[in-house]
Amino acid sequence: MLDKLFGIEQRYDEIHRLLMESSDDYQRVAELNKERLGLEPIVALSQEYRQALTHLDEAHGLLASETDPDMCQLVEAEIVDLESAIPKIEKGLKSLLLPKDPRDERNVIVEIRAGAGGDEAALFAADLYRLYSRYAEARKWAVDVLSSNEIGIGGYKEIIFAVKGRGAYSRLKYESGVHRVQRVPVTESSGRIHTSTATVAVLAEVDEVEVNIPDGDIEIDVYRSSGAGGQNVQKTSTAVRITHKPTGMVVACQDERSQLQNKMRAMSILRARLYEIEEEKRHNAIDSARRSQIGSGDRSEKIRTYNYPQSRVTDHRINVSSYNLPAVMEGAIDQFIEELSTRDEADRLSAVGLAEDD
Repeated sequence: MLDKLFGIEQRYDEIHRLLMESSDDYQRVAELNKERLGLEPIVALSQEYRQALTHLDEAHGLLASETDPDMCQLVEAEIVDLESAIPKIEKGLKSLLLPKDPRDERNVIVEIRAGAGGDEAALFAADLYRLYSRYAEARKWAVDVLSSNEIGIGGYKEIIFAVKGRGAYSRLKYESGVHRVQRVPVTESSGRIHTSTATVAVLAEVDEVEVNIPDGDIEIDVYRSSGAGGQNVQKTSTAVRITHKPTGMVVACQDERSQLQNKMRAMSILRARLYEIEEEKRHNAIDSARRSQIGSGDRSEKIRTYNYPQSRVTDHRINVSSYNLPAVMEGAIDQFIEELSTRDEADRLSAVGLAEDD
């Protein structure tokens, strides 16, 4: 780790020199300043780390030569403090040295689909949408529904929405997978517990510059939006369905009254899906990012179970349970996200040779 820190400190010093030489090149100055700001926290903590190691060596040396009991007691106390502080600084440095996921600070597009379980699965999809809306609300993030397919009793066969806020992807990315619910449906007269599923996919929002989709790669169909009758019936074709020819991926949006707005939203979803697939390929993951995220919707493929009779929510990836299901359904999922984040960081530290015992 010290070798990595030395290299970073050298680069930091070099940037200062380059900034002096490039004062007339505004674009170059902006790029260098951005890199400098990214390195500053590491350099500052690195200097603190080196000072702590130096002070610890000096304290041990002083203790070996000191004969005054009172002074020895003071030095021993200082050694205890330093030996307690150094591992914490090391942990902070290792975290800062981890390669950053460029998507972490982005807004996200969340897709929830009813899986196994019919109407009950659609109702559970609506519950999950409410859960994430509450979670976003607590963080002052904005939620914007992009597309939905609602059933008559308040559930969703599918709902796609954007969550806009700094760090949204870094938190919500752990929610991708199959969620399972065990409860007595409101339509069940015998009181029998049913098991249903809903699938969640969390995609980083991207712009046109990052994912260029040639016009020839897409086919756009327009049609009238479906929905309630009476005055709400659309008399013009505002709904948009976009087919991405190379992948066969289809995105449809009909929630907006403007054809242009629906097209823009559909393109946003399509770009996010394509970007996610390329990211997964780049990380040598399985060949289908969609399949890796949301599985098939079968009851056996699950990341989390919501058991209503026991008021228990269990995340099967980390074997952590909460026995306050009502709070979880109102967005209290940080206990799962924090543990998932911690374990993910430990895995990545190990992968880059910065494990805790390094």
